Parts: sequence; structure tokens; C-alpha cells
Amino acid sequence: MNDTLELKTEERTPCEVWTRVMGYHRPVSAFNAGKQAEHAERCYFKEQPRGSLNRRNRRVAA
Repeated sequence: MNDTLELKTEERTPCEVWTRVMGYHRPVSAFNAGKQAEHAERCYFKEQPRGSLNRRNRRVAA
């Protein structure tokens, strides 16, 4: 049995995306077309823990 909830487009609440530009926050919808395209091409990554926190975990595990 498939119990997933599906909403129609008109039932969804629009989400406004903001980003930090030159030290302050602005909604992406206020960008010009070129800046919106640049924002859409951004790559996101997940930073791995490094440094003293990582060394502390190795010491505890040893």
C-alpha cells in the first residue's frame, strides 16, 4: 500500500530562497536573470570535520 502524500502545485506554499551577497541577505527572486542563472549553477558540498576535533575522537577510540 502506498501511503505517500502528494500535493498539487496549487496546494503548495511557495518558498522564498534567500542568499548572502556582499555581506547582506537578499531574496534570489530579486536578482537579475544573469545572477539567478549564476545562483542556479552553484555547487554545494558537505565539509568533513578536521583538526583538533578529529584528533580528539581518535584519542578516545584508541
